[in-house]
Amino acid sequence: MTGPGPGRAFRVVLARLAALATVAVTAFAAPTGLRADNHSGINGHDPESQLVKALEEIQANRLESALAEVDRLIARNPNFRLAHLIKGDLLLARARPISGLGDTGHAAPERIDELRAEAVARLRARRERPEQDRVPRYLLQVGPDQRYAIVVDSRRSRLYLYENANGTPRLVTDYYTTLGKRGIEKAREGDQKTPIGVYHVTSSIPGSKLPDLYGAGAFPISYPNEWDRMLGRNGYGIWLHGVPKETYNRAPWASDGCIALANPDLMELGKSVQVGLTPVVIAEEVQWVTADELRAERDALARELDAWRADWESRDTGRYLSHYARSFRSGATDLAAWSKHKRRVNAGKAWIKVGLSDVSMLRSPGASDLVVITFTQDYRSDNLAQQSRKRQYWMREGESWKIAYEAVMKATGSVALPESFPRARR
Repeated sequence: MTGPGPGRAFRVVLARLAALATVAVTAFAAPTGLRADNHSGINGHDPESQLVKALEEIQANRLESALAEVDRLIARNPNFRLAHLIKGDLLLARARPISGLGDTGHAAPERIDELRAEAVARLRARRERPEQDRVPRYLLQVGPDQRYAIVVDSRRSRLYLYENANGTPRLVTDYYTTLGKRGIEKAREGDQKTPIGVYHVTSSIPGSKLPDLYGAGAFPISYPNEWDRMLGRNGYGIWLHGVPKETYNRAPWASDGCIALANPDLMELGKSVQVGLTPVVIAEEVQWVTADELRAERDALARELDAWRADWESRDTGRYLSHYARSFRSGATDLAAWSKHKRRVNAGKAWIKVGLSDVSMLRSPGASDLVVITFTQDYRSDNLAQQSRKRQYWMREGESWKIAYEAVMKATGSVALPESFPRARR
């Protein structure tokens, strides 16, 4: 036989899709803390696990089995466009050789490129899963009332959900996600970028109250945070949200800065979200450390925090102020004004007692050596008793940790709409 023939065509698509299926371990070296892993997801029955299984069947030259797996996937999720594309390639290869993923000659090239990028992102994340003894460097201490924490790896288009297991982060599951079409490190309104930093979920909006663009619902987060504002960053309305019902998901870089998940994934994630409590840490690429390394860094910072508390109780204002950075701010107050105020207040005190509880410590991935510490402060003196929720940003100044920002937390205001939110025409 001189023509391409079905057998040769299958070998061509096998080579192309096998290359795609192994791109995560051949084109990208797994960083420390990640493992090259051929196993599918945690439950093995989610759509992404089925997709990975189909590609592994192709890699093993079990093409009919791969087609059957894709058919099952499409039957359960008829709007999963990447699955349709792979099925089309498998069917087309029966008639003629194909040169790569999405070799139909009919679809828009940019759309095919998006689906290829999605396939690579999904496979890379599944094959580079965190090692069991590694945790994100950012979750130094999750507060006792915070049951879960969210960590986003922008480079891998991945959202990881961690459970607070008696003070130690434990990976529960992870999801493919879409981020800003112009990348990360949001700095200004309209730049279509996703922010990098430490944020918290501020509210929950059901899908019934939103346009179809946001799918099953939304969880707004606290961008810009206090540090963003200090640096002059602006913009608004960064949400975790779903996708339109006609599609299973969007391309890896397709939002106006929000973090978008497949609707089933968002609904499952929503079961773990606590409004006002759940932290959302967004990194360019997650740094992984051992639990022992995390504990050592947490303990060192806890000692610094306790030294600040003890020096405040001592009424030695000079020692107390030694914990503050030269660039310190609290709203419009700089270090000089803060020092003047504290010296005046402390001079009128016979005694001071300060208790700290419900402490969380989250390292910010957006800056070198910056940690967000949030706690409940119980302040008592001979003429005042006051309890408040306070947030501090600690940074390195030389070899020492110093407080660069401090303020009592205020109640969350109205929800800011994303820049992509449809505006009524005037």
